Order: sequence, then structure tokens, then C-alpha cells
Amino acid sequence: MSANYFVDLHVLQTVPPSCVNRDDTNSPKVATYGGTLRSRVSSQAWKHAMRESFTSLFSEEALGKRTKHIVEIVEKEIMSQQPNLNVEDIENDVIDLLTKAGLSVNSKTKASDTLCFISKKQAEALAYVYLNRPKDEKVYTKMIKEAIKNNPSVDMALFGRMIASDASLNYDACAQVAHAISTHEVHTEYDYFTAVDDCSPEDTSGAGHIGTVEYNSSTMYRYATVNVKELHKLLGDETPEVVAKFAESFILSMPTGKMNTFANRTVPDLVYVTVRTDQPVSFCGAFEKAVERGKDGYVEKSEERLFKYAEDVYSDFVSRPVFERVVGADVFDKKRVDLKTMLKDLEAAVGDQSLEDKEVH
Repeated sequence: MSANYFVDLHVLQTVPPSCVNRDDTNSPKVATYGGTLRSRVSSQAWKHAMRESFTSLFSEEALGKRTKHIVEIVEKEIMSQQPNLNVEDIENDVIDLLTKAGLSVNSKTKASDTLCFISKKQAEALAYVYLNRPKDEKVYTKMIKEAIKNNPSVDMALFGRMIASDASLNYDACAQVAHAISTHEVHTEYDYFTAVDDCSPEDTSGAGHIGTVEYNSSTMYRYATVNVKELHKLLGDETPEVVAKFAESFILSMPTGKMNTFANRTVPDLVYVTVRTDQPVSFCGAFEKAVERGKDGYVEKSEERLFKYAEDVYSDFVSRPVFERVVGADVFDKKRVDLKTMLKDLEAAVGDQSLEDKEVH
């Protein structure tokens, strides 16, 4: 496999009137790009939606949990491996174990001071180390740290983990998700609504409640990239399947902001997936000049702009990808496939060691 190996995901997706991602004033998030106001959905919001969708794509054992109750989690694993122990007898030992791991645990509340991202595999490994702990404290501490470092969950490997108390336990994210922005200028609109009091007398006029909700609609450009080489160091042979499921999650997930109000659950208009052996490349520059408003909408013009920009980038700056697939567009007809086929092809491509030497057709 090449020294560099990246999967890039480019998505165009139209969202109807909605408030997918709000700021502190309950207004739809926006950004100024190319001198014009664009709708925006933060990467954090989309990654949260992806993590939610992971629960249906991966087993519970493959995923981590963000929690302060790490003492309880490790105790549970110890008890499952050695049922004859009493929780009260091991509680202080578990706190000591986690402290040796570099985690800050409050001895009174029996909880960590901050949310800790821990996987089931890590808890199992810590339980095993505890039940087979050596007498040498230095060796014990080393085994504890290795148990945590060597057993990341899928979402830890993809999105990273930061533990302020011990940097050696951190994971650099192998995936990056960009803020989604509209390909065109947007203007915030207001929905004026009323609610009727069902129990008010018949001769009572007026509404029981009056309010407004801000919203907008847009065609968005979304981008994500996965560093396959770094991911492979953490997940090994699981990597091709994980990359394919990451792609599926990124493509089909949707943040749930005001979902009950707007029912804005859409699927992409276009997905363009590439495998690169030089560097990841975002095509957000295709929309630095906002797509102009027209009677035919924004999707077709956004697709044309995206692929024109891609060809220019391939011609002037970077090599063409060793793998390309398109879902939902008539551009690159010979590579157009449905989503299931694309995911299958992508999984095979990531596991194909020969990609560094030839293009996959």
C-alpha cells in the first residue's frame, strides 16, 4: 500500500425548509464564504448524527461510550470475568487502576472528573489486567496503559480521543468531517405559528401561544476524508469494512435539529467517492463563487461546478484518484453506480494492496 492512502467523500445534498443546526440564539447556523452568506451545518452536528447511526452499523462491542461512570463499567467487566468477587471489595482497586491509567477519578463520587471515551474492549482488557496483575507496580502500570492504548473502538479510531490528564492515551482522529455549507447564497426566513388551547371556552378568541421559528433551505456541499493508513494501524484487518460503513453513515445520516417541525430527512443528490495516494482534496473551492439562483434550482449547476473544478484540480495540482465512483449523477457515466455497489467497491478497493500501482475501473 502507498505511504499515503486517503478516501475522500464529496456530497451534494438539498435540504428543504429546515433548521438542521442551530446557534445559541436558535437561528440556523450560517457562514460567510466567498463574500456571501451560506447556510452551514457544523461538523460536530454531523458527526453526532453519524455516531448515532453507527449503532445500527456496528456491534455494541465495536463502539465506545462517553461517560463519567468508568469505574462502574470496569467493575462490571471484572465481575463478568470473576463472578465470585464483591463490588465493594474491588471498588478502591478499580479507582487505583484507573488512576494508574492516567484518568482522573473522584474517590468520593466514584466518577471521572470529565467525560471519558472508553470502549468495551478497553474495559475487558483492563479487567483482565486487574485479575492477572503482577506484583511489580511499574509493570502493572505499563500493562494498564497498554490495555487502553491497544484496544480502541471504531469511533475512537475515526473521531479521535483527547484525555487532558495523560496525552499518551490520546488518539488522533483518522477521519475529518468538514462543515457543510450551501453552494449558494441563503436568506433566513421566519415561520410564524400559533397554537390553540383545546380546553378554552368556545367564545374565547385568540391563540394559546404565538411564536416564530427561523429556517432556511439550501443545496449543501459536504466533504469528509479518511486516512486509511493511520486507521489500519489501529484497526488492522477491520479497516476496509469500517471505511465502507463510515462512508455509508456519512452519506445517509442527518442531524435531527427541528426534525419534528420540518421533516427534512433527505438523501444526497450526488455522491462522488475517490481513493487518493497523494493527499486529501476538498472541492469547496468550486463554490467560492456562489452558484447563481435560477428557475432550474441549484443542484444541476452545483454538479457541473463540482466536476469542472475537480477536473481543473486534477489537471493543474494533483494526480487523478486511483479509484472513483459516482452515485446519483450523469457525470462520469462509466463510473456511475448505485450506493450499495459503490460501498462494496470501496470496501474492496481499500483492501486491495495493488491500488498504488494501477487505477481500479
